[in-house]
Amino acid sequence: MEIRIAGTVSESIVDGPGIRYVVFTQGCPHRCEGCQNPETHDFSGGKTVDTDELYTRCVDDPLHDGVTFSGGEPFCQAEALYELGAKLKKHGLHLMCYSGWTFEELLKKAEDEEFVKKLLSITDILADGKFMPEKRSLSLKFRGSENQRLIDVQHSLKKGCAVLEDL
Repeated sequence: MEIRIAGTVSESIVDGPGIRYVVFTQGCPHRCEGCQNPETHDFSGGKTVDTDELYTRCVDDPLHDGVTFSGGEPFCQAEALYELGAKLKKHGLHLMCYSGWTFEELLKKAEDEEFVKKLLSITDILADGKFMPEKRSLSLKFRGSENQRLIDVQHSLKKGCAVLEDL
């Protein structure tokens, strides 16, 4: 399946726990002021790649503990990322997603959007919420502003409310 991406990073240690392969999706409706990836906002930018190619890149490096879907806004391409993520999970990799939507907003979207629900169902950690420059902090792990949360998605889905991840 084709997906539009801005790029990838191999062996990142700043985009989630462990050593990670990072996929930066292209296209973002949030356009947060002060975004660290403003080049990812344009939905027609970047390039298209096949999810099978990304899968191969992810699993070919034995150092990868997990994969992170960043952006742009990953949940705007939920179907392709679900397909990729499901294969990565079967391979034993941890999955983290960033989103400008909150967990609660994503749950609401999931009521009408099948692949948003499916992508959440395989996500281990969600960094949620828009970046807010007035709440920026360099001391936060894996996020840029204090309003953003790290959520244990699997426990949250079982409980029906956001459960914070303690990393």
